[in-house]
Amino acid sequence: MKYIVAIVQPDRMEDVLQKLEDRQIHLVTVSTVMGRGRQKGVTAVYRSHKEAGSLLKKVKLEIAVNEEFVQAAIDAIVEGGRTGQIGDGKIFIFDLNDCIRIRTGETGGPAIG
Repeated sequence: MKYIVAIVQPDRMEDVLQKLEDRQIHLVTVSTVMGRGRQKGVTAVYRSHKEAGSLLKKVKLEIAVNEEFVQAAIDAIVEGGRTGQIGDGKIFIFDLNDCIRIRTGETGGPAIG
């Protein structure tokens, strides 16, 4: 089991979710987050003064998958999230030791779904 965390541009979220859905990956948690990477924020002009914003709005997707869905999830996120520009985001993959479905008490892979 793996736990995948992806940070993507907000305008790419619907495309990423559709690509995941196309690959039968339905269980996703989405959060609005702020952060910065290599682009180091943006510079805006306000009343003739440049103001640097250090944090940009992003979307964080969290997905728990069984081993057979790991590569499909990665491919979906990359295909849906890529624009080719700096700031497209990152994917982090963690080992998932266990999962417990609260309703039934199931554990492991079956609890993920």
